[in-house]
Amino acid sequence: MWRQLRKFSCSSSAKEKKWDALIIGGGHNGLTSAAYLARSGLSVAVLERRHIIGGAAVTEELIPGFKFSRCSYLQSLLRPCVIKELELKRHGLKLLKRNPSSFTPCRDGRYLLLGPDKELNSYEISKFSKSDADAYSRYESQLDKFCEFLDPLLDSSTPETLQGSSHLNTRMKHKLQNSAFWANCLRRALHLGQKDLVDLMDLLFAPASKVLNNWFETDVLKATLATDAVIGTTASVHTPGSGYVLLHHVMGESDGDRGIWSYVEGGMGSVSMAIAAAAKEAGATILTNAEVSKLMIEDTGRVHGVMLEDGTILHSSVVLSNATPFKTFMDLVPDDVLPHDFHNAIKCSDYRSATTKINLAVDRLPQFQCCNLSHPDAGPQHSGTIHIGPESMEEMHIAAQDAENGLPSRRPIIEMTIPTVFDKTISPSGKHVIGLFIQYTPYKPSDGSWENPGYRESFAQRCFSMIDEYAPGFSSSIIGYDMLTPPDLEREIGLTGGNIFHGSMGLDSLFLMRPVKGWSNYRTPVEGLYLCGSGAHPGGGVMGAPGRNAAHVVIEDLKKS
Repeated sequence: MWRQLRKFSCSSSAKEKKWDALIIGGGHNGLTSAAYLARSGLSVAVLERRHIIGGAAVTEELIPGFKFSRCSYLQSLLRPCVIKELELKRHGLKLLKRNPSSFTPCRDGRYLLLGPDKELNSYEISKFSKSDADAYSRYESQLDKFCEFLDPLLDSSTPETLQGSSHLNTRMKHKLQNSAFWANCLRRALHLGQKDLVDLMDLLFAPASKVLNNWFETDVLKATLATDAVIGTTASVHTPGSGYVLLHHVMGESDGDRGIWSYVEGGMGSVSMAIAAAAKEAGATILTNAEVSKLMIEDTGRVHGVMLEDGTILHSSVVLSNATPFKTFMDLVPDDVLPHDFHNAIKCSDYRSATTKINLAVDRLPQFQCCNLSHPDAGPQHSGTIHIGPESMEEMHIAAQDAENGLPSRRPIIEMTIPTVFDKTISPSGKHVIGLFIQYTPYKPSDGSWENPGYRESFAQRCFSMIDEYAPGFSSSIIGYDMLTPPDLEREIGLTGGNIFHGSMGLDSLFLMRPVKGWSNYRTPVEGLYLCGSGAHPGGGVMGAPGRNAAHVVIEDLKKS
């Protein structure tokens, strides 16, 4: 299946055909849109510029015998409705749950394990604070309650104001739909209750540090939890609104278990491959090595197809873009087509990134000295996300301040994952794949350049040396590695600024404000052009929600026409 999808090229029949819908980008959201559109009976083609589909949810064999989840590396956020409706398990999706799911070694020889086992959590946290152990279950319950409240917002289009002129019946129907949406929100808010609603507002708007300080006293526990509040962002734990990012990362589930992150057998590319299989089964065509250079716009302002880099023109009156909003509107839409206010808002949106991904092939598992284990077998400390580096929120803030001053963090925040503890399909026997998700690394460092091999190697060795502090000898286990800095993520994967979410996930860039105010319902000022990627509501992560929601909006619009 993998090889089959990679071999597609732009055939003469694809050039001559008038498609019902074209999708720019074969990332997981673009593939999700293709599946739903094809299932509705439309002729659909996905146009992927790389030789392989998946976007940031991709598996690549970069070192012989070692297959890496090159960008995204864990699954939890993929919407249950997408998994169910597209029958992704039938198409090969296999989730590997982790338990425990988090391990934080400390420089003083202690460690903290956390996971879905409440008794384990209580025991582990009690080593540091009995009161924190008692508070932790209440903390998790509150987050679960907030996730349940916000959950319905993820699987539907936003109640956006109707753009342009339309018939009276359409306007009335639209007003009724929006009224029903807000009435449902009000009912759920009343059910939540005033106290919890106020607590939710506090979580959404407050810095993560304030939220966690109100709950806990143990530095290492707060630092472990705070990672979810800043991961993938340029924000500090002291940044107002970082509490929402924390909530965003616990919204997901694995096989019905809330907040559980899983590995995917075969790597994250298996998510994209399963969605692609569902799309192909429904009749969609997937073309690789098909980079779109510009959108074709009629004098009336309506899209009528795309032009590829090789000059090929493909025709369709509907185009969905899984590219970032910046790429879509600044690079692909011709000049002077967009309203000035919209153009300026897209251009001025926050696409900054401070994340670097390093994928390693190693010949043995790291041995953490705090665990007093000398045998090479995998233990509970290897199964989940391993938190390396800052052991307090203040140390995390210092790491963020380094990047704010233009420097890669002196002691970066490192999330280490070892999927081969569960997945034996992605490495040679006895050897392992390790992923390091690292921040903060500014796009343009003030003390050097990511284009300089020596500068890149120096930062990589800084990260490896930090791991050596906790697991002596780690550096000597490395067979080889691949490193993606923010400019690499932009160039290789198409992420503007290297931002893994297609743009900031601040409160000014969510819901009715995503990608910009007035255009949050996947439609755009160009008639027939829609956004279906993470730059649209409800945002980033391997969710599939933007792709699914956008497809439903397209189907609804085509029924009206």
